[in-house]
Amino acid sequence: MLPTTILLIDDHALFRSGLSMVLRSDIANVQVLEAGSLEEAMRNPMNAPNMLLLDIQLQGLNGLDGIALLKRKWTQTPIVMLASDATQDTMRRALERGATAFISKAETTGKILAVIRQVLCRETAAEKPVEKEAPRLTPRQCEVLDLLCQGLSNKVIGKRLGLSENTVRWHVQALLAFLQVASRSEAAYAARRSGLVN
Repeated sequence: MLPTTILLIDDHALFRSGLSMVLRSDIANVQVLEAGSLEEAMRNPMNAPNMLLLDIQLQGLNGLDGIALLKRKWTQTPIVMLASDATQDTMRRALERGATAFISKAETTGKILAVIRQVLCRETAAEKPVEKEAPRLTPRQCEVLDLLCQGLSNKVIGKRLGLSENTVRWHVQALLAFLQVASRSEAAYAARRSGLVN
């Protein structure tokens, strides 16, 4: 069985080594490669990795502007954006430019790993010619999705469900990744089309 290959692009060596260690201990048969810049990643002659973990704030060309270059080099590889600046605007721009998911570096290790595993599982499933199963969401994700489809803001959803705005933001980002869409309006359309909400 071939290893799952993840290329981590981040200019902070300490963060790279820490996240690499966590990934190796949590994901079976994983190979984590590292690059300190987009230029270094683009020079890498490796075959397409299973995932790119891309920091938004890089020396030289930043992560947002580098998404297009990486997608040209590795067309089918999902890109998960990492950011200290986890604002709605930053998240929106990253997803609009082609990122599959967006993770705040301020999140817990468990939440970061959950998003990474979710994206990896979806990519693995896409490679197998199996019958499509109905999408599965947690009960909480279903509640957030239902309110999102009603056009409510993260703040209002948080008040309705007794959650912090940051937690709601994380759920929304996970839903965008799950539905493979780039915006809340696309998520609502995709959810209705697939029968996840009425």
